[in-house]
Amino acid sequence: MLIKADESKHLNLSINQIERLCPVAKALSSPMRVRMIALLSTRSMNVNELAEALSLPVSTAALNVRQLEEAGLIQTEIQPGIRGAMKLCSRQTDSVSIRLMPETENGVNALTLHLPIGSYSSAEDIRPDCGLVSEHAWIGESDLPGTFYHPDRLRAQMLWFQSGILEYRFSLGEVSPDQVEWLEFSMEISSNAPMYREDFKSDISASVNETKLGTWVSPGDYGGRRGRLNPSWWSETCSQFGLLKTWRVDSKGCTLDGQPLSSVCLSDLHLSERDYISLRIGIEKDADHVGGMNLFGEKFGDYAQGIVVRIGYAQPE
Repeated sequence: MLIKADESKHLNLSINQIERLCPVAKALSSPMRVRMIALLSTRSMNVNELAEALSLPVSTAALNVRQLEEAGLIQTEIQPGIRGAMKLCSRQTDSVSIRLMPETENGVNALTLHLPIGSYSSAEDIRPDCGLVSEHAWIGESDLPGTFYHPDRLRAQMLWFQSGILEYRFSLGEVSPDQVEWLEFSMEISSNAPMYREDFKSDISASVNETKLGTWVSPGDYGGRRGRLNPSWWSETCSQFGLLKTWRVDSKGCTLDGQPLSSVCLSDLHLSERDYISLRIGIEKDADHVGGMNLFGEKFGDYAQGIVVRIGYAQPE
């Protein structure tokens, strides 16, 4: 089966996608094929060139190329050559993310929503330094809080501020609030220091429906190497990547990356009292560490995602 990677060149898979996942896993299980991908990281090569670079018979190289192509990790194009047609190979996928948690847990279905980081409904008390960038350029004017309401903010792939709160609103769709068993959301975040500084604490708080889930103390603002997904124009002296953090609320309480965070449970969120769920994330005015926040989208940082919301729900009887 031929598998095509996403147009963004980042392949996101879950353990539920067995027919897609297995060919990719098989293709990456061979050190030889991994070395081929590495060779194609900077330029295209034909099968003969790959065979020569890896000291392989051409027939062996061609077989491995075919497996990488079928997995959607490289693409090939037939071009005329001096001695007939040749297959030119180029890398099609920049990164692969695999979620090992099933989309259903103990018979509970899961609804997954992908929120662009610029799709917030409000940006309250934003303080400089602050700004937004898209995949290709800056959005509006830096260090101007009003830029957070720029019409192009929906294109944001990275944003930052020293203090303030962003609110995201989303609906349950056709899922009834009474069916919800758990709520989970994840994002790539970090502190926001001048340039970057890995020892720079910041108290980043999250709340749902105006109920505070708890505060994560971000250790720092990360740089020193490029974020895996950052575009080439982004300066190496700026923040590069964050940490992927996952909050989860169920009937027993709230966890952060699987560790207990607070006693807030699902019933405290009063999901049935409004037509949407409000997710608020940011730096509160009275925080002990006001170290800012960087929020990364699917084309910045290390993880090919914006804000991912997962809602576990039981089927109606």
